[in-house]
Amino acid sequence: MVSKMRVLLGMLGLLALALGAIALLAAVNADATWFTVVPLGVLVIGASVFQSLGWFNKKSR
Repeated sequence: MVSKMRVLLGMLGLLALALGAIALLAAVNADATWFTVVPLGVLVIGASVFQSLGWFNKKSR
């Protein structure tokens, strides 16, 4: 079963990382393609890593 609170906190953390990546890309005047690729990569790869580590799973009693 999935813990909704852990999913929420995990995705908010990944969203903060994605926004930080956008800010860094804007600071270095990156090409427009990178503004799509990098944040989506952060969200997808981060969520995959969290899921594979079992961080989203609810602990059984």
